[in-house]
This record gives sequence, C-alpha cells and structure tokens, in this order.
Amino acid sequence: MHTPLLLSILGPDRPGIVEDVASLIRELDGNWLESRLTRLAGQFAGIVQFSIPSEREVAFRERLPDFESEAGLQCLLGRGEMGDEPAGRCFTLECVGQDRPGIVHAITDVLAGFGVNVESFGSECSSAPMSGETLFHATLKVRVPERLDLAGLEQRLGEIGDELMLDVSFEE
Repeated sequence: MHTPLLLSILGPDRPGIVEDVASLIRELDGNWLESRLTRLAGQFAGIVQFSIPSEREVAFRERLPDFESEAGLQCLLGRGEMGDEPAGRCFTLECVGQDRPGIVHAITDVLAGFGVNVESFGSECSSAPMSGETLFHATLKVRVPERLDLAGLEQRLGEIGDELMLDVSFEE
C-alpha cells in the first residue's frame, strides 16, 4: 500500500534543488506524482505530491530534517489524498490592468462570496509596451459549484473590473 504525501519546499534558489528533492523521494522508493515549482524573488518555492510505500513513511519523516540541513531548504510534509475530482465546473479567470493595491483581495473576495474554490493562481507585474506603466496580470483556475448563479458571478466580476479598471475574462 502507498501513502500519498505533499512536500512543500522553500529556500534560496540554486541549481540542483529539484534533483535533490527527486533523489530524496526516490531514495525511499517514492513516486513523484505532481508538482508546482517556481523561482520567485530569488527564492525557490514549490509543492510536490508523491506517494511512498506505507512502510517507508516513518523513515521518510526521520530523514527529512537531515535533508533540510543538507539542502539548505525549509520543508513541510503533509498527507495528501488520492481520489476523485471535486464536484463543480472548472473555469479560467484572467485579469489585466494597471497595478494597484487591493486587486487580489477584490477578486478573491467575490470568488469566496460565491463559494468558488481557487485551484491555482498565478500573477505577475510587467511594464506596459507603450506607456511603461506597471501592469498586473493574474490567471486563476477556479472550480465553480454546480448550482451557482453563474450570471451573477460574471456580473459581479465585471463590476469589480470596472471599479478597478481591469480587463476581466471568465471562460469555461
């Protein structure tokens, strides 16, 4: 039997971090399943879902502090779940506009108010091609409950877009 685990990782970016993590998982007969890894503000951050033979979980947990020290990383280990997709429909929400404080809060406040789950969120700031002003761009994958008032959600997102001068698109 295999135990699904999640390993979150944070530390100064350098070559070889992914290989170090892969070696740790493989060392204890684990299988790398899924991951989200990135370099952000000079740091390496990520989360890895993997499975390990149940009888090796204790050994993995015991090995982790030494690995953190050797690799110069902070790690957090949690249990994952293997199972079916959650209920609901998936949509992509994109927002682009002049950067200003409060954009993320405004959008996520609307989503939470409608019971929408954010499954992934990526954002960045860049210079606008002609003006050089700072543009904020976010892409969210969200899961919408089956019986949601979709028109009401789209209307409210449009209102937030108008208030914050954002281009907002919401597509299944």
